[in-house]
Amino acid sequence: MAAALGGRRRFWLPLAAAGPGRLGSLGAAMQQPAAVPARPGGPEGGAQAGGGGWLGALRFDNLALRSLPVDGSEDGGPRAVPGACFSRVRPSPLQNPRLVAMSLRALALLGLEAPAADREAAEAEAALYFSGNRLLAGSEPAAHCYCGHQFGSFAGQLGDGAAMYLGEVLGPRGERWEIQLKGAGLTPFSRQADGRKVLRSSIREFLCSEAMFHLGIPTTRAGTCVTSDSKVVRDIFYDGNPKSERCTVVLRIASTFIRFGSFEIFKPTDEYTGRKGPSVNRNDIRIQMLDYVISTFYPEIQEAYSDNSIQRNAAFFKEVTKRTARLVAEWQCVGFCHGVLNTDNMSIVGLTIDYGPFGFMDRYDPEHICNGSDNTGRYAYNKQPEICKWNLGKLAEALVPELPLEISELILEEEYDAEFEKHYLQKMRKKLGLIQLELEEDSKLVSELLETMHLTGGDFTNIFYLLSSFSVDSDPSKLEGFLEELTSQCASVEELKVAFKPQMDPRQLSMMLMLAQSNPQLFALIGTKANINKELERIEQFSKLQQLTAADLLSRNKRHWKEWLEKYRVRLQKEIESVSDADAWNTDRVKVMNSNNPKYILRNYIAQNAIEAAEGGDFSEVRNVLKLLENPFQEAEGFREVKEDAEEEGATATAAACAQETRSRLPYCSKPPLWASELCVT
Repeated sequence: MAAALGGRRRFWLPLAAAGPGRLGSLGAAMQQPAAVPARPGGPEGGAQAGGGGWLGALRFDNLALRSLPVDGSEDGGPRAVPGACFSRVRPSPLQNPRLVAMSLRALALLGLEAPAADREAAEAEAALYFSGNRLLAGSEPAAHCYCGHQFGSFAGQLGDGAAMYLGEVLGPRGERWEIQLKGAGLTPFSRQADGRKVLRSSIREFLCSEAMFHLGIPTTRAGTCVTSDSKVVRDIFYDGNPKSERCTVVLRIASTFIRFGSFEIFKPTDEYTGRKGPSVNRNDIRIQMLDYVISTFYPEIQEAYSDNSIQRNAAFFKEVTKRTARLVAEWQCVGFCHGVLNTDNMSIVGLTIDYGPFGFMDRYDPEHICNGSDNTGRYAYNKQPEICKWNLGKLAEALVPELPLEISELILEEEYDAEFEKHYLQKMRKKLGLIQLELEEDSKLVSELLETMHLTGGDFTNIFYLLSSFSVDSDPSKLEGFLEELTSQCASVEELKVAFKPQMDPRQLSMMLMLAQSNPQLFALIGTKANINKELERIEQFSKLQQLTAADLLSRNKRHWKEWLEKYRVRLQKEIESVSDADAWNTDRVKVMNSNNPKYILRNYIAQNAIEAAEGGDFSEVRNVLKLLENPFQEAEGFREVKEDAEEEGATATAAACAQETRSRLPYCSKPPLWASELCVT
């Protein structure tokens, strides 16, 4: 549900869109796909795309549909799908499809190169096929069946309600890439929805998919974003004010989109929700799925344990556990919040998957919640590691009896926390330039840095980026200059007032407090003690802020940062003492830090500016932002500015009204403007 916000700007920012990539080095693949021989012709081999156009190079080999049971029903409407992993579907045509943007770097995975001559014709071809209006030769559209635990409760059958598997394309080196259209229309899993996605959600998914890849984080990719003149009605804030929005489709690319929830289709009736999977008692299909997933995506495990299925399945679960731990460690190190970490949104090969109400943290807050619908904070930033572990526990349950629970639970306890902590600290050492020594005290140094960020309202991304310019030299003038830079990335009094503004009406809060005392059972149905305590903290902080001056805040922030920087300087000095050439060490330190601390991330306000432009028919900002995110660690020529509302504190009502019509320019790497705090993503 989209929460309605007060103030002048209210946005509901769902999934994602596309942006044009520049042809270049692919770098490390998002997930090493299984290599397969390219077999010619026929329904079981690599089929050529029809039409002879730009997309004619695509070669399909749809192994998943040959390996897993496909529903035989022709009924395309919403229904239960027992005994099958896929249902055949057909994309629903769109009116006047046109390309918003495309990532040539992602499309290169499929063997598609930049159009040599007529780019306009290639874009029109991409819009035609990647909207679903025409099918590529060799593609076999299908929707995947899966279940899931959503916000901790088993929801029964879910499945691809808006996404459609087109098939598996063989890449230039024999890699296998599954391609999907997201937003292509109704499937048996659409439930009460229409199978469509809109422009704003699609832009976000596209841009974030590519942003995460270029940050070096395992993720699904996005090749194109195609919008249209077809409309659907969406009540953005669920406030009785619906509006028509353009149907939009994203081409998604991954080695596989199978997820934890894919194995939950066998779950018997849940004792809490009364729901069950559509394929209860079909252990034969569970075995098929394990055989397919392990042999295709974990071939080294299949080869090592081919004669013992229990050992094989245990090794598989161990690897999934470790990949998941490393993935969430990567998220924490860039301040990424997924927002909806249900079991159906967890990849079986360790990718970031299904971009919905995600968000990159701006001001560091360990309890940051990016999803406006997450009223209890289940998926808050600091909860992500434990939630991913909980989800692995549900995967373990779903693998019984092919992997006994006593084995998987032991693996989970022995491997997950250790792998997460190891990978997290390794990454944080790189972000801090601790490249020579690994000391036990490093974990405390990281914790104290984050606590200092929290106390000062520091911008997570920009603080880390600035640290590479910190000089070990104890020259007071240099330190003072650096402190000025650091504190400029901390929250102002005005920003803190917005952050800590009480969210409950005082009468409502009073009623809730009385109810908690007089009727705890009823209170438990409508609120939590944690929420009430957080509101009381907000009230206390907000009251203190009324007396705080900008000068007092600056002085306090400088004191906090000076204390931490002294500890950091001592730690760096130990690095210097362990090397023979301090200058060479410093050069290497800065290089490592600058390749691990991004200058540019997909902040919500940057995405929103691109969305607003695109909704007005201008796709250039989507394309510009994509190019920027393709090089997140480098200063980008020609991408220094993004729109900001030019409002000044204390302006008269007339001046403020005029300011809303005026746009000044703000660097893309800047911490967000004040209005960005009012953006609501659900």
